Amino acid sequence: MRKILAVAAIAAAAATVLTGTAQAETNPACPGAGQIGSTAYVKNGSTTVASVKQYAGCGKNYSYIYVWDSWIASHGRDFTLRTHIQTRPNLTHGYKTGARGQQELWSGAADTLDVCTRAHGEVDGSSYFLFAKTSERC
Repeated sequence: MRKILAVAAIAAAAATVLTGTAQAETNPACPGAGQIGSTAYVKNGSTTVASVKQYAGCGKNYSYIYVWDSWIASHGRDFTLRTHIQTRPNLTHGYKTGARGQQELWSGAADTLDVCTRAHGEVDGSSYFLFAKTSERC
């Protein structure tokens, strides 16, 4: 029985590592910012490439994109990230572009707490362009 439990524990740990799930990081511009709304997923077919999240804090909104380890393991770092806060009618706030191969990126601070917003994140590779947007938050 102990052997079965040990094998199950190892399998669970391996599954966590191999799925490449994203963990929320602390915003360097506003450590107290918290996620608002649900996470959106950048997909390539059925494969999850990255997570996109929206945060609010310090009187501002922020967007965040994180490329999953599993995507990097199978596709390398030949991509560029971009992220921003979007308001109606498709206005861009806090737009940022990452360095080639950068795994995560925060937008700049967006002074948009008084309007409806969503986070937008892009993964731009040499042979693909993928993006996702979170649901709108008002």
